This record gives sequence, C-alpha cells and structure tokens, in this order.
Amino acid sequence: MYFKRIYDEGLAQASYLVGCQEEGTAVVVDPRRDVRVYLELAERKDLRIVAVTETHIHADYLSGARELAAQTGAALYLSDEGDEGWQYAFPHEGLRDGSEIKLGRVTLRALHTPGHTPEHLSFLVIDGARTAEPVMLLSGDFAFVGDLGRPDLLDEAAEASDTRFVGAEQLFESLRDVFSTLPAHVQVWPGHGSGSACGKALGAVPSTTVGYERLFAWWSPFLSEGDAAGFSRELLSGQPDVPNYFGRMKRQNRDGPAPVPTHELPELRAADLEGTLLLDTRPREAYHHGSLPNAISLTAGKTFETWAGWLIDPELERPLVLLAADEAEAQGLRERLWRVGIDDVTGYVTSLGQLPLKTNLPVSPREFDALSDKFVLDVRTKAEYADGHIPGATLIHAGRLPGQLDDLPRDVPIVVHCQSGMRSVGAASLLRVHGFEGVQELAGGYPEWVRAQTAPA
Repeated sequence: MYFKRIYDEGLAQASYLVGCQEEGTAVVVDPRRDVRVYLELAERKDLRIVAVTETHIHADYLSGARELAAQTGAALYLSDEGDEGWQYAFPHEGLRDGSEIKLGRVTLRALHTPGHTPEHLSFLVIDGARTAEPVMLLSGDFAFVGDLGRPDLLDEAAEASDTRFVGAEQLFESLRDVFSTLPAHVQVWPGHGSGSACGKALGAVPSTTVGYERLFAWWSPFLSEGDAAGFSRELLSGQPDVPNYFGRMKRQNRDGPAPVPTHELPELRAADLEGTLLLDTRPREAYHHGSLPNAISLTAGKTFETWAGWLIDPELERPLVLLAADEAEAQGLRERLWRVGIDDVTGYVTSLGQLPLKTNLPVSPREFDALSDKFVLDVRTKAEYADGHIPGATLIHAGRLPGQLDDLPRDVPIVVHCQSGMRSVGAASLLRVHGFEGVQELAGGYPEWVRAQTAPA
C-alpha cells in the first residue's frame, strides 16, 4: 500500500492519496481545488487515480473532488447520508455506512460518523496485502488530534437553526458507537491540523491513534461516564469565530464547484488597474509606505488564501489583479485563491509604475491615545478580546468584517487593531477600498498599547 498526506499550511488542511502499488491504482480523499499536486504525485509513483472521494461537504475550502474526477476520469464517490437540504446536488456514486472503495488489495470502508455535519463519513483503510484488520482511519473533520470537529457550522455558516445541539449529540454517539469500537492500534489521520477553525484545540502533530485518543483526549472522561450533556456543554463552549466565507464554501461544495479557470494569466500595465480590485501581496510595510486606494493588503505568506477568503466576496467584488513579484508567484497565488473559490483574477502587475500612491502609516499607541475623536475597531477573535481589550473598542472578527461594513460609522475616523498588526492591515485596507475616510492602524496592536500604558512618560 502507498499512503501520502498532502498538507496545505494556509488552510491547515490535509488530503490523502492511498494506492495499491500492485495494481497501480489510487484514490484521493478530500482533495483541494488546485489538483495538480495529486496528478504529479500519482505520476511519480506510477499510480493511476481511479477514485476520488471526500469525508463531507466542506465549509473552509472549495473541494477539488469534482475537478479531479473530471480531469482523470475517476469515479466520484460521495456521501449519501445526512439530512435533506445538505446532500450533494450533482452526479456521483453514493456512499453509505459500510460502503467500500476497492483498489486491488487496498480497501477504504466508509463509516457514517455524523456530528460535525450530518452526512460525514470517515474511512477505514485496510491493507489486505498484510492483514484483514484496519490499519488507519481517515477521520476528516470528525476526530482530530486531541479534539473533535465543531458541530455548529450549519448554524454559523449556513443559516440553519440550533443544529449544533443535535450535532453534539451525534458526535457523542459517533465516538461511543464507532470510534471507541475500533482497535487501539488504528492510526487516525484527520482532515485538519492546528490553526483550523473547524475545531477549537487541534493538535499540531499530523496523526494519532484510537487508543491514545481514548486515553488522553478531553472528551474521554465524558465518554467513560456516559455524560452526554456535559460533553455537549464542553464541546460547544469557546469555539472560534466563523468567517463569513464558510457559508459560501458550504453552498458551493454542496451544489458543485465550477471548473477551475483555464485561461492564461496576463501581465498588465499599471494603467490597466482602473476599475479593478488590486490584491497587494507585498509585505505589509510596503503597503504602508505606498499603495493604491483600490488595493487590499494580502501578504503572500502561508495564510494568504485564508485572509483572501476572509476579506473578498467574489460574488460582489470587481475583477481582481495581483500585485506580485513575477509571473511564477502570481500563478501560484492565483491557484491558492482557487482553494477558497476566488476565480476572477484577470491578470497581474509587478509594479505600480508611476501611479500616485497613498501612504497608510500606522499610528503609535501615544498618537492613538491623543486622538480625541475616533472609533476603535478590534478585529481579533472573541477569545482574544475576552482576555483583554481597549476600553470602548468594538469587536468584529476580521473574517466577518465584509458583512458588517454597514454597521460602521463613516463620520468619524476608524482605528483598526489586532494582536500584532498582521490582521489589521488587511481589515484597514478593506475599509479604505469601500470608501471609509481617515482609516488608521494601531502599530503593534493591542499588546503594544498595553505596554505603552505602563511605560514611563
């Protein structure tokens, strides 16, 4: 058996290629939308992708299952479990509890593990060349390392009502009736790692085992005592903020993601930027020292696609242009945007030429305190805000800001801050793009403001 984990640091998302080397065939589980990585890996390993599947209807990224099946001619296997209204709405081969995908001597057996979502499947992997016993569980967003998938996303992202309580009950039952019945040696390979918003305390290591989680996971005592009510309370408390784009991803993945664009990405002139939305991917300091009023600051770091999902609504925004170092970087960033369903990139520029640029330098804590008339916008998480915040600050998570612009004043300067300045630059640039005047950032974020309060005058 061949097994490979493919991990996207930006989305903290894992997909898997599992193959039978004897037969030369493979299945891909939970692929992201830029599918070249799977095609190239299969070619290097002399494997032919004959099946594509996923664990559930994803909310945090746009699935590549349909795209990969179309490019390879592979069979597309998807869950037919779940509730009406949240089942796949495009052609596929249906999977239910106990269904199997066979690749020579390798078998993937579907287990219905609802809770995170009603249709969720996990996949037991059986390497028949060695044993008839399962060796791995591809657990998707059901069981993570040290944590569980949150059951509130239909409420938070898909405008459902109180499904979190049913989901919490289902997670408890999935742990009790499915997970805990598996042999202790079974390796658990989840769909996300630390940094994902699909749970609240995901471990940073890539895998665990059934036995280890039964002994040491936070939920183990609740399961041992049969305390479903206590389990639900603990599970639902303290879940991270849900960015607005999760709802869009959920609907698109249910209805069927569109094919990825195939047109070439042309290099444009700076003069061609009128009427577009410029994604300024330079370091934030470069944006601060000079950019355009139609530019959103999205540094080309490991969380580029996450922040793009937070700040850009592709259904509403004007055509997008990337400000990138060169063609290779622009194409790579374009493909990362595909992962969150942002397709309308019309070209790239490598400089802003002689265009008149506007500086957007942050204000120091002392300058901030001296401002007599200001609206303080905190774009951190609920947990960060609860740990300490500037008096009078209004909390709106950066990932929810695009949907709450009408709640912000336009007759008073807005000062934006986060924990370090990494999120606030994107949030502040979004406000400027939408016509807010006098927007400033607080240099160093909340911690720097706290230090300034105790520093000698």
